[in-house]
Amino acid sequence: MKKILLCCSAGMSTSMLVKKMEQAAESRGMDCKIEAQPVSVFEDAIQEFDVCLLGPQVRFQLDELRKTASQYGKQIDAISPMAYGMMKGEEVLDQAIYLMSD
Repeated sequence: MKKILLCCSAGMSTSMLVKKMEQAAESRGMDCKIEAQPVSVFEDAIQEFDVCLLGPQVRFQLDELRKTASQYGKQIDAISPMAYGMMKGEEVLDQAIYLMSD
């Protein structure tokens, strides 16, 4: 099972994107656990997940969070504002899968 964490400032707007990603994963027959969490719990949360994607509101923290993620051998990146704004679950799921295949 692939475990994907999405982080934003509060975890609210991102929960809609989680639903779209879950639908995309289901249509592909993929077993995924996808959760939205506030960035404030990142350090604890990343230990439970394979990869983390940041919402545009917190992308300025990417470099700082990447250091923490790498301590746990995890990948992290920011979701493009376009994919996020248009709730493109397929595209964001692809981004997460790509990061996990590194």
